[in-house]
Amino acid sequence: MKSFPKQLIDGYRTFATQRLPTEQSRYRDLSERGQFPETMVIGCCDSRVSPEVIFDAGPGELFVVRNIANLVPVYQPDSNAHGVSAALEYAVTVLKVKNIVVLGHAQCGGIRAFVDKIKPLTPGDFIGKWMQMFIKPGEIVEQRDHESMQDFVTRIEKAAVFRSLENLMTFPFVRERVESGEMQLHGAYFGVAEGSLFVLDRVAKEFISVADAVKAGA
Repeated sequence: MKSFPKQLIDGYRTFATQRLPTEQSRYRDLSERGQFPETMVIGCCDSRVSPEVIFDAGPGELFVVRNIANLVPVYQPDSNAHGVSAALEYAVTVLKVKNIVVLGHAQCGGIRAFVDKIKPLTPGDFIGKWMQMFIKPGEIVEQRDHESMQDFVTRIEKAAVFRSLENLMTFPFVRERVESGEMQLHGAYFGVAEGSLFVLDRVAKEFISVADAVKAGA
């Protein structure tokens, strides 16, 4: 117990004395009935971008999967282990979620590593290999003329959301539910510094500010 992070122990004590009493019945209900979240969120591991915090979600409301740069691989039914695909399979076929949200964000370390073409951090080069999944064979991703580095990185961070949404549709069980209207795919982008949220307009292919939409009465 002494070696366990004190911050976590303190956090649990706060949870147990403040939040748990108000949600105890919900936790008991969830333990008996199981979970029935309507939305799956595929987000980044970045500690600054917690979907449960951003969306003010309570226990049992979101099924969350987080990885480096919020990437979804293409459908590969081979003999290898696929963590994101396994979570996706469970969310769609067992939980039957109605929405899948791919949540990208600003200052993404995975995207920056990809853009900067950093050297492998370990012999396994796990980050490098993971980020290569972001591009298609033969595809070249480069900074455009007159594009600042910040704009370049932001563009790629948002492009990662588009690519993940595209890859989601390579899964037969996802495509089937989307095409039948039983499930919808969404993209979102979180600005860490401002705490701003942008939602993807699939028709316009643009990220729309939620704050601006609220002001406009959308």
